[in-house]
Parts: sequence; structure tokens; C-alpha cells
Amino acid sequence: MRIENNHRSEMVSQLLYGDCFKVIGKKKEWYHITTLLDDYTGWIDQKQGQLLLKKEAENIGLQSTAYSTRLIDYIETQDNHLTSLVIGSNVGGVSFLSHNYSGPSVSGKKEKAKLLETASVYLNAPYLWGGKTPMGIDCSGLTQMVYRINGYLIPRDASQQVLLGSTLSFIDESEPGDLAFFDDDEGKIIHVGLLLENNYILHAHGKVRIDRIDQTGIYNVDTQQHTHKLRIIKKMI
Repeated sequence: MRIENNHRSEMVSQLLYGDCFKVIGKKKEWYHITTLLDDYTGWIDQKQGQLLLKKEAENIGLQSTAYSTRLIDYIETQDNHLTSLVIGSNVGGVSFLSHNYSGPSVSGKKEKAKLLETASVYLNAPYLWGGKTPMGIDCSGLTQMVYRINGYLIPRDASQQVLLGSTLSFIDESEPGDLAFFDDDEGKIIHVGLLLENNYILHAHGKVRIDRIDQTGIYNVDTQQHTHKLRIIKKMI
């Protein structure tokens, strides 16, 4: 998904297999869309999407969700071609698209401890602005996908995610799986990470990595410097 209708425009997010959207505009070969799952808006090349009836899209994208759990997997299309997909793809609607999928998937809400297990799959994935896959992911894409695979829907951007959940006063009050948010000098939320045990945090900064966290912020274990200023900790579930 891009901010404008051309391939050189900034990528703001990504659609994975099974993600459904509403077309709100069209310009040449581009669709202006809003995603059904998280109400995120951007432009996609119309060749990268398939138009469905509204009822079908809502069934696949909202009601029949099930997420693939292998790092990389495949579906078989109606014409017997293989198409690759990544972890977190929505395979719940394969039958509506006349596709076949035989790999593992999950659906429904999982226990909070499962968040850490899912997050570990993304470890060392390169940072990519707008990315949502192990081939490239940004900080809020990481937290959104980890929560999504485990049955919890949170918005796309850190500035939206911070509006949810209950606020904790201290790190010591937090549990593994809670989210920590960080701001810039103007007070704008610019970063988010997933809290682990013993004052560690998993986040996307250069790559998906694990660093220390304290009341000041994230302490990079490689550079031995604080890289992000802690603003607030939120308990989402």
C-alpha cells in the first residue's frame, strides 16, 4: 500500500494474502482502498488485488479469519499453480477463492504467553518502513502482526495503538506481551515494542532485535546507549 498512486511513492503498509479491502476511489490502474480489518487507507496497483462481492469480502476478511503460522508457505490456485504466502496470511477464506491450503493455521484468541512465541519468529527480520512480513517489517507492523496472529486486533500505527489498553505506571507492573510506546522531543509517539521478561523488549530498529528497557527507555546492548525515550506502557489484554 502506497501513500500515492505510483510505484515510487512511499509504502505505508502491506496487504497479505486474504486481507480484504473496500475500494473508495480509482485513478488509472490504481485503487484507493481502505482495509476492512484495521481501516487503513492507501493506494494499490489494481493488478495486485481481486475484486469480490461485498458479502464475500466481509466473510473472508472479517468472519472467517485464520492465520498461517509457517514462516513461508504456499497455496495452490484453481489452475494448479503454487503461490507463496508468509506467516500471518489469512487462509480462512481459501475455499471462497477456490484455492487449497494444507499448512498449519490458527484462529481465535490465544493465551498471552503465545505472543512471545509468535514474536520470536520475526527475530532478526530487517526493518522496512510499512512492512508487515519477516522479509521486512516496521515497529508497529511487528506488534500488530504478533497480536493479530493470536486473535487480537490492534491498529496499524503506533500512534493509533497507544490509544488502546490500560496505562501502567511502572515497568515493574507490566507483563510479557504488554506494549511500550516511545515519543520524540515533540511528544509524538514514534515507536512501539513488545515487552519480554526481566526488563527486555523486542522491537524493530534496524532489524527485529531484543534490547534492555528501563524507565528512561530502550538501552541498545550493542551501542550501549539509550535509543528511544519511554513515554507510556499499555496493557492490551
